[in-house]
Amino acid sequence: MTGPREGAKAPRLRVGPVLVDDEDGRAVAAAIADANEGVEVLHRDGYLRVSAPAPCVVARADVEEQLGRPFSLRGDLEKAMTSFQGRLQLDDEVARWL
Repeated sequence: MTGPREGAKAPRLRVGPVLVDDEDGRAVAAAIADANEGVEVLHRDGYLRVSAPAPCVVARADVEEQLGRPFSLRGDLEKAMTSFQGRLQLDDEVARWL
């Protein structure tokens, strides 16, 4: 068995939330897709699996722009997010999946 080629980059870890397929979940998925490169959104029965190369970042203001109303990352995101891949860093303004 051989190791990786010298100088070859390791594949980037894919991270992101699993969201309820409702107005808030779709707004979060759209804001993530707009703000990050290489985002995939898989539609499943009742939920959205968002996958992006780490780090995956979404700003509260971008979700609010999608919704046209206030959105709380600490409250509303936690209600919409049933699970996630990676490690989550969350404050009042930005959510990051690492």
